[in-house]
Amino acid sequence: MTGDRKRGLRAVMILEQFEAYLVKEFARLVLAAAAILHREPNLVRVDPRPGQSVVVVGDVHGQLHDVIFLIRDAGFPSEERVFVFNGDYVDRGAWGLETLLLLLAWKVLLPNCVFLLRGNHESKYCTSVYGFEKEVMTKYKDQGSQVYRKFLRCFEDLPLATIIAGCVYTAHGGIFRGTIVLPSKRSKGKKGRKNKADVTVDSTSIRLGSLDELMKARRTVLDPPWEGQNLIPGDVLWSDPSLQMGLSPNQERGIGLLWGPDITQQFLRTNNLKLIIRSHEGPDARDKRHDLLGMDKGYTIDHDVECGKLITLFSAPDYPQFQASEERYNNCGAYIVLNPPDFATPVFHSFEAVKPRPPAHPFYDFEEVIDSDEELNLDAMDSGTSSQ
Repeated sequence: MTGDRKRGLRAVMILEQFEAYLVKEFARLVLAAAAILHREPNLVRVDPRPGQSVVVVGDVHGQLHDVIFLIRDAGFPSEERVFVFNGDYVDRGAWGLETLLLLLAWKVLLPNCVFLLRGNHESKYCTSVYGFEKEVMTKYKDQGSQVYRKFLRCFEDLPLATIIAGCVYTAHGGIFRGTIVLPSKRSKGKKGRKNKADVTVDSTSIRLGSLDELMKARRTVLDPPWEGQNLIPGDVLWSDPSLQMGLSPNQERGIGLLWGPDITQQFLRTNNLKLIIRSHEGPDARDKRHDLLGMDKGYTIDHDVECGKLITLFSAPDYPQFQASEERYNNCGAYIVLNPPDFATPVFHSFEAVKPRPPAHPFYDFEEVIDSDEELNLDAMDSGTSSQ
């Protein structure tokens, strides 16, 4: 064997050992974070210490450089500053993997100062359609499947909502219906196998859910069947506000609810709250919602009622990173600071995207995939597969 071939083989062995080391260290980090998240309830009570402020962050969608700017601009998580991240860490952007690992590392380092909630994109279905699965497979190569499965298990442990200082409710999509327990139907001759749930819901039968029901919901189902208590996580992650009164099924998305100002008032009054901060709608979604304000500043106040306000917060500027048309939304991102003593007066901080972004390739076919999370393939979601 020649010297060049020996050196080449040795280089390959060193690279393989390094990749194995990276996977091992990745596993340690994700497992440590998942263990902490698993102990947290569906609804986390965030009670700031005297002098602590709270920073609330909306969707970031793998835009790592903007996340780093945001954290530096707001001030790093510390004993003086708590962060609540409101989901959608991955998909669409080119650095979902790095973004998620950064936030998990912060969670392990400061578990009582960093709170990570689940977004609708922290699911098997969305990550298979919008790029995160392919990103992991590309970056981890032969170890990709193993790494991706660990992320999915970590997603199962993410809490659904927080109550900050007893007066601010945060969740990715928003509010949720009360539990409707339906009898399980079973197929003839197939013992133990349930029929697919009927997602048709009579809007007159929908009632607003309670925080107790939220606490009891089963959050470990990544793409929940739409029945019984599993309706609640779907609502929390996928629902949207409306200017129309009442509660109704969200026909545009095919999952979750639409709720009006009267429901915001009822939810705030019933739970003695002053603010709802949710995320879930970027400029692409709001471009189709002519009844509501656009996302140019990174936030909107959608309902202003007697008891308080409903705010939509989006923290990914110049979104999405990859876009089929040359005309971009050029939106700002934003974060909110809640200060003592009452925490009920949000201070908005808008910011522009970090430019120039480093060159990157998309991990999904952004020219073919629908712009926003609408017209979902529910059959594919039920089976945990992509429609692509």
